[in-house]
Amino acid sequence: MGADLRNNGESRLTIGWSQVRTFELSAKFVRLAELRKLKECEQVAAVCYRVRSGVIEFLLVQTRKGRWIFPKGSVEPGLTHAQAAALEAFEEAGVHGRIEETSFTRYVRRKSGAARNSSGRSSEQEPAVNAHLCEVLRLVPPQELDRNPTWFSAGKAKRRLREDRASDFGTELARVVDRAVARIQRSRRAAATRAAQTHGRQVDGGQDLSVQKVQFIDIGRVREVAGRSRTSRMG
Repeated sequence: MGADLRNNGESRLTIGWSQVRTFELSAKFVRLAELRKLKECEQVAAVCYRVRSGVIEFLLVQTRKGRWIFPKGSVEPGLTHAQAAALEAFEEAGVHGRIEETSFTRYVRRKSGAARNSSGRSSEQEPAVNAHLCEVLRLVPPQELDRNPTWFSAGKAKRRLREDRASDFGTELARVVDRAVARIQRSRRAAATRAAQTHGRQVDGGQDLSVQKVQFIDIGRVREVAGRSRTSRMG
């Protein structure tokens, strides 16, 4: 990407083939339907944000049914979770930016109309979504033109995420925004401390926030890796 960024003490990684993990295939026979279910049970989301005049804003997209949500999708073979989340942010919202390598929270994607047991939980296995924080540096027209990416303040984003959803799921999505705001604020305080100090590092809450692992999103590279994986599956 063409953005000029300075390294303010953060450890950043470049996305490439060297980071792709290899897994040993099990000899156990698994039905194709079961593999599809396993894939659906692991998803990633990019919680995209920007800070304007000290105000944190979040970028949401719309589902086919018109609900607002974070850019998200299934884990892509050949990509790390962070890379897969970055790809979803680009395809659904046109995001170029930087994304945290490790997810900062998880939530469960509640399926509307799913049967519930006596405890109120779904009787079906519901997909867990790993949420990665993504700082937006610039936007381009998204590949998925019906997503309508829109910026919202934290309060308005929580209201939009609650709309037309079950109360428990809406509350869970709103909690993701609260956790994102807290993490962004801690990171900004740590960055301000580093800027004010010429030596040493400030530790906040027992965690040295100056060494967070952040990846620059090389969208061209990520799309190349994803394209090869998709082509190999089709072949």
